[in-house]
Amino acid sequence: MTTIQTHNHSLWDHGISQGYRVDNTIYISGQFSHNAAGELVGAGDIEAQVRQTLNNLDGVLEQFNITKSNLAYVELYLTDAETHGEIAIELFKEYVGEHRPAGSMIGVTYLAFPEQLVEIRAVAHIGDSR
Repeated sequence: MTTIQTHNHSLWDHGISQGYRVDNTIYISGQFSHNAAGELVGAGDIEAQVRQTLNNLDGVLEQFNITKSNLAYVELYLTDAETHGEIAIELFKEYVGEHRPAGSMIGVTYLAFPEQLVEIRAVAHIGDSR
């Protein structure tokens, strides 16, 4: 088993790793739109938040030497799914390109931080996806 700690943010100082490997499966903790200093990027801007969140997801994948093509399942949590769902889905489709992992979009009342509009968690694989 391998764990990866990539972000310097107080949330992750409480025993949660960014990614956890069991055999050939990587479980990726919910990512959100913070930068390396732990500051929220894109307050009030769903596009900026989704883009930064996907960049953070890439950072976790890179720590395991895999890419977005290894994503098997993705969950998008949105605080305003009705308003932001279409934008988030379009940005996600742009992000994954031709790859189509399984996934869900889930509307929630709130996330960890008041300004947070989106969180993305994922499961990825290492090796052959057949």
